[in-house]
Amino acid sequence: MSPLLDAIHIESAPSPTAAVIWLHGLGASGDDFAAIVPELDLSGCAPIRFVFPHAPVMPVTINNGFEMPAWYDIFAPDLVRREDAAGIGRSVLAIEALIAHEVARGIPARRIVLAGFSQGCAMTLHAGLRHPERLAGLVALSGYLPLADSLAAERHPANFGTPIFMAHGTADPVVVLPRAQEARAVLEKLGYQVQWRTYPMPHSVHPDEIADISAFLQQVLPAA
Repeated sequence: MSPLLDAIHIESAPSPTAAVIWLHGLGASGDDFAAIVPELDLSGCAPIRFVFPHAPVMPVTINNGFEMPAWYDIFAPDLVRREDAAGIGRSVLAIEALIAHEVARGIPARRIVLAGFSQGCAMTLHAGLRHPERLAGLVALSGYLPLADSLAAERHPANFGTPIFMAHGTADPVVVLPRAQEARAVLEKLGYQVQWRTYPMPHSVHPDEIADISAFLQQVLPAA
């Protein structure tokens, strides 16, 4: 089992019975999305423990080898011509450890949502669709599907029916919209349930997107 990453924990109410593990983007930290919790409408949800882990610090090739928090290395601006399969694999183990920790604390996998932004979105899709237990849902924001050609062979049947919320900015210069559209097409071809949204924004988060994430969480993590 991979060592447990340091993380910020925020509970929406006492005695949480559900969890959201939220993965940040390249060069950011768990603090990046912690502030979003008060903005979410969770009135229809069970009490949720939000977990915002900090990615390991590593050299990133596209940034001239500068060390920063990253889930894996990035070699080129197009993101997919050459991919860091080994680094992605290491981060899968770290994510599996986070899920296992929540399960050990009494929250079953079926009550856990995996969420992520940008590089964290890529890891959410990669790890979530390969996870051997059913998850409540996946929230994939402003990202793409890494190692897309391997998904059909490596995906786990446990999450064939897991709802996926995908959102992207129409003016995103970092992960361009066609890259996300390609990911959506791959997922839908494989039979996944994708709720797709776009917003007039760059590589960021839109107020309407926060409302849509709230609705998705109420759908997949309803109050008992």
